[in-house]
Amino acid sequence: MPQKFKRKILKYLPYTKPAVLAGILLFLIFLSFRFLLPFYKFVKQEQITPAFLRSFIFNSESPLKKYQSRTNVIILGIAGGEHDGPDLTDTMILISIDFNRYDGVMVSIPRDIWMPSLRDKINSAYHYGEEKKKGGGLSLAKSVVEEVIGQPVHYAWVIDFSGFKKLIDLIVGVDIFVENEFTDKFYPIAGRENDFCGGDPQFLCRYETLRFEKGWQHMDGETALKYVRSRQATGEEGTDFARGRRQQQIIAAMKNKLLKSSFLWQDPVKLKEVFGAFDDATDTDMKLSEQALFLKFFLKISDDKIRKIVLDSGDEKKGIKGFLVNPPLWEYNGEWVLVPRSGNFEEIHQFISCQLQNSNCSLKP
Repeated sequence: MPQKFKRKILKYLPYTKPAVLAGILLFLIFLSFRFLLPFYKFVKQEQITPAFLRSFIFNSESPLKKYQSRTNVIILGIAGGEHDGPDLTDTMILISIDFNRYDGVMVSIPRDIWMPSLRDKINSAYHYGEEKKKGGGLSLAKSVVEEVIGQPVHYAWVIDFSGFKKLIDLIVGVDIFVENEFTDKFYPIAGRENDFCGGDPQFLCRYETLRFEKGWQHMDGETALKYVRSRQATGEEGTDFARGRRQQQIIAAMKNKLLKSSFLWQDPVKLKEVFGAFDDATDTDMKLSEQALFLKFFLKISDDKIRKIVLDSGDEKKGIKGFLVNPPLWEYNGEWVLVPRSGNFEEIHQFISCQLQNSNCSLKP
């Protein structure tokens, strides 16, 4: 190398090192803003804290919201899509978990309960809340459910039934024991809601006939959806209360399938699809960390530790009483509704409190 070039290099060498360091520093700052800052915001927003990590990994005290050691979540099912009343809740199930005792309770709340605070049925709460502002449906639904059960509802989860079908198909269906065989001749066919059926006054082309025989059945997403939504069956299975029990069955079956599906947990691609379908089908006010904790503990609770309750009107023929009654139609502008038999929800408050705090609760309607 010529001597003059060496002298030039030596002349600028003292400035080269700081320049390289400055370049590295600028690159690190760029990386921080490009990747680390969004990651930090995500961690902060979703509350992925040391307390969450301790609880998730070591099963220590859960940082979830609680009342008397229980976390209460309301599950709302909506039809979505092009259906009539797409944001009216077809399903309302409270899931309550005691993380210390690994004890769970599921309470089905009939959609036809009349709420004086709404001047409408309870299934309209989500609709009215969303009408006011995005996300307001979850808040209003929690509020009215609290009126009924007398307990705080910490979180809400809304599930779109179209996504529900896909989720069940991804886990290769669920196994359900049909307790009572039933036939529903008027299950609505999607897309035919306004079909004139060639002038048929009964519009029979709008419906299909469903038949479920007693015993174990393996159901894909479409069949499971029909099983939980059927409401025109003959006999007892045509009631809203029977639908509530069937909905609880499906939740329990999905829980068991997720636990036993070793193929699912060994296949990262399939697992990603399941979580993606779940995320697409649901909306919640829970942070990601809260969802992870709640689902982890719920999946770990054995079926015999989950008590299943349906608030109903009983069965007069069998001499079974219920907390709810069906008043004359004229009292509610011709609408078929359910109201508490005592005139207020106090009896139901006492019953729910007993069930949540005592697995051997003997309180009955």
